[in-house]
Amino acid sequence: MTTQTYHRTATVNGRKIFYREAGDLAAPTILLLHGLPTSSQMFRDLIPALADRFHLIAPDYIGFGHSDAPSRDEFTYTFDNLATHIAGLVDVLGLEDYILYMQDYGGPIGLRLFTQRPEKVKGFIIQNANAYMEGVGDAPKSVLLPLWENRTPETEKPARDFVSIEGTKFHWLVGAKDPEAINPDNWVLDQALLDRPGVQDYQVDLLENYKSNIALYPEWQAAFREHTPKTLIVWGKNDPFFIPPGARAYLNDLPDAKLVWLDAGHFVLDENGPQVATEIKTVFA
Repeated sequence: MTTQTYHRTATVNGRKIFYREAGDLAAPTILLLHGLPTSSQMFRDLIPALADRFHLIAPDYIGFGHSDAPSRDEFTYTFDNLATHIAGLVDVLGLEDYILYMQDYGGPIGLRLFTQRPEKVKGFIIQNANAYMEGVGDAPKSVLLPLWENRTPETEKPARDFVSIEGTKFHWLVGAKDPEAINPDNWVLDQALLDRPGVQDYQVDLLENYKSNIALYPEWQAAFREHTPKTLIVWGKNDPFFIPPGARAYLNDLPDAKLVWLDAGHFVLDENGPQVATEIKTVFA
């Protein structure tokens, strides 16, 4: 088997979705779902580390990375719609089943796939992706709650700051054990895409729509208890956005899950990629 990563596109509902692929088609598939403010590029080093044992698919959502980025007038930016297009990609690629790797926005997108077609999901790898109120830190609350209560230019400003260069760099560096170990290409490349005309407008739409995820938390938790997927949790314990109680909360509904704490923040793979790969192989290979 080759560990070469290929960079491909597929058409779903008339839109081009970019995805990275590696590994043997006959091996277990991991569907790697990225967070904000990044894209599948966050997995660029993890993919070859897993490709000797797994088939890897890492898509960019519509509006992110190298996928099509229609304006908010041409596309409704909601988590339901992003998930619909990822489910469509699963169908186009003919994936019979897969393990979900979910980080940040990957959580609400992946868990929509899970609740719609639980028989396809053979396990969870959860990396700072939240499904419990106790996991929401003060940092996102201060940005989102005013926006949810009344969207105005004033309440939009913190959300726009969230996806400014200062906000993007903070996402990558916050909680890092050694900031010099974090590749600056992360925030430079992410921000180049975020600064395209109109992109920050629909990113604010998604931040506003995040309240739809919180409304689904009870449904997701019930599905965890009903289907009990094999679960590995790798959590940056210094994350101010999705805080440690959110990681521990999964154990109430998935008591057999393995929880691994990492000395990291919202993103963990730059410093902890080899350990994460080893944990995934231990649990799932």
